[in-house]
Amino acid sequence: MSFIWFSFLLSIALLIGIGRKSIWLGLIISSFILGVLNLPLSNVVTIFIKTICDPSIFLLALAVGIMPIVGGALSESGLIKNLIQSLNMHSKTFLFIAPAFMGMLTMPGGALLSAPVIANVGSGATKADYAAVNVWFRHILVMIYPLAGLLATTKMAGLDLYTEVLYLLPAFLLLTLLGYFFILRPIKDNSVLSGKHDSRKIFQPIGAVMIAPVIHIIGKSLFPNIIEEIPLIIGILLSLGLTFYFGNLSLRELIPITLKMRLWRFFLLIFGMFIFLNVFKATDASAAISSIAFNKTFLMVGIALFLGFVTGRVQVPVSILLPIYYASFGAETMSHLVFAVMYFSVFIGYVVSPIHPCVSVTVEYFNTSLRNYYRKVAAPALIAILCVALFSIVFVG
Repeated sequence: MSFIWFSFLLSIALLIGIGRKSIWLGLIISSFILGVLNLPLSNVVTIFIKTICDPSIFLLALAVGIMPIVGGALSESGLIKNLIQSLNMHSKTFLFIAPAFMGMLTMPGGALLSAPVIANVGSGATKADYAAVNVWFRHILVMIYPLAGLLATTKMAGLDLYTEVLYLLPAFLLLTLLGYFFILRPIKDNSVLSGKHDSRKIFQPIGAVMIAPVIHIIGKSLFPNIIEEIPLIIGILLSLGLTFYFGNLSLRELIPITLKMRLWRFFLLIFGMFIFLNVFKATDASAAISSIAFNKTFLMVGIALFLGFVTGRVQVPVSILLPIYYASFGAETMSHLVFAVMYFSVFIGYVVSPIHPCVSVTVEYFNTSLRNYYRKVAAPALIAILCVALFSIVFVG
């Protein structure tokens, strides 16, 4: 039993350590180590092959790999710039909307896309204010955007993606209110942006982003017997096509944008997540962990928050937490409510983690410090985690 624990903890340490540089590589190496220390090599190889050859997982990986190209095309085409220049609203409203919308564009270094847009908007904001606004508000909407972190993690949990979005809506409202009262409201500014309103420039990029989940949910509803990733792929390809059409991009620009977005990282990330989960299920680690009486709230809130903070990621902590939860409480007890508590707790740790790339590049861009950044986000983050912990104790157990 002690060796099983050693192999599991070693794999988690490797996952967290390597994951700071390469998430997909950390997942694959930790999966292999956990597997070969507990299973025959032939079994490990079989698990890897079956996971990679699973049509549903392959299509999901392909979809996630294509999404960053949409974000890159929106940026390269100038559609985002046109959208910003077409808005006339209060500066504080803009400071909320601009990073929130841009957060839905899955792309590496995305925080550096929204940071210049909000810089110097309005008056009375400090550098630390801008940093807090950029990180906090670019993530609260992506928390419930179905084609972001929820896409793969809900599939791992065996839950319906769009039902989970509904369960997370209260968390979204909570973070919005906390962000307003602790980050936006203290900024002394009542100015109004003077952009020239143009409905076409506003709705083109928004429509290109939102068409994918719309096609996905319609396809799932109309064709319940097909692999649900098929309408997802169709929706994302349509989103990409609309982006190129609205942005007047030629097909020759597809390759440089693809290389810039490094889509293979996202593609391999999905395989790594499911390989790790499948290897874990095949080992005796489940039995070893289930012998420990984990408190649900401690696992779903405390450990989830910790893993989100130390990894600066969402998918990696969920990949670790799900098999532990299954081993401790049984897969049949995983509900939309339980997952919402777990996911939200991971998300809070992720948003404030210094390892989170968006945090580090934003702090650097606005030439402020982590200490000043935490002075802005510590209170809303603490209140959010206390709220979800209390909710978990009362309603989950």
